[in-house]
Amino acid sequence: MWKYILFRTAQSVVVLFAVSSVAFVLMHLMPGNPWASIGMTEEQYKWVDEQKHLHGLDLPLYEQYFRWLKGLAKGYLGVDYNFVPIGDYIWWNAKNSFFLLGIAWLLTLLVAIPWGIHNSTKPYGVSDRTALFLSVIGFSVPGFVLGYWLQQIFSMQLLWLPPSGMHTPSKEGELWDLIQHMILPVATLAIGMLAYYLKFVRDGMMEVLDDGFLMTARAKGASERRVIYVHALKNALIPVITLIALDIPVLISGSAIVENVFNWPGLGTLMVTSALKRNFPVLIAIIMIVSGVVVLANWAADMLYTLVDPRVRATGKKSMAK
Repeated sequence: MWKYILFRTAQSVVVLFAVSSVAFVLMHLMPGNPWASIGMTEEQYKWVDEQKHLHGLDLPLYEQYFRWLKGLAKGYLGVDYNFVPIGDYIWWNAKNSFFLLGIAWLLTLLVAIPWGIHNSTKPYGVSDRTALFLSVIGFSVPGFVLGYWLQQIFSMQLLWLPPSGMHTPSKEGELWDLIQHMILPVATLAIGMLAYYLKFVRDGMMEVLDDGFLMTARAKGASERRVIYVHALKNALIPVITLIALDIPVLISGSAIVENVFNWPGLGTLMVTSALKRNFPVLIAIIMIVSGVVVLANWAADMLYTLVDPRVRATGKKSMAK
């Protein structure tokens, strides 16, 4: 098992190195001069040249990359094209994004797991058909369309919730105001995620409910509740863990769209703003943060396999856990 853990950790480091290389080179090969501006004085051009030399932005590309990589290893993301350290503000946006995603993801699991288990024990009933209808909406309606609908209904027509932003001006720091601003973006993300998790939990449970090992557990006197929530659920969660790991990039990209619909100050909003301003160092930093989260999620999923499936602990191969 330890060889498996070390192998997956080394593999994750290699993936992050490859992503950093490709992202850095491609961004710096993009055409255009981000410092070009009509009407700049000679003093301003001189100041820009001084700043570029100070931060090593006039070095050859390979030297810039290794200098940036050395700083990245120490947690330094470099400076943007306004010569402001990216770390001074990007972590605030990252915190807002992952906070929004985390709440939506947690609520989705709290609803999807018990609901999916219930539907697997009573298939094709009213609850199951309701879940199917909700899943159709989640699968077929794009996130930005769903967000716009919710915004129009609950903010513009009913006037129940604020339409955008993270706080009402003059109410920064108030918990209830934050919760009100979170409801619509969280609901938009959760409805989309719920479609996937409901189906996977329900179908996974139905596959194992009639397996022989559950009959053995019942024969030994285990209660039906224990059979379902301990023995069956543990096996049904294996594909769900896979879904969580594979779904992280989709969730982050969906979150970026939702952030722009609701003007939520996260990485998605910062990414769009930076792309419009051609502020490529910020885009590279966002790519590295998102890639780090995706790689970490996949690594954590592989570690969870060792907990829920003894075959992985015994063989050290995830492929056996199918």
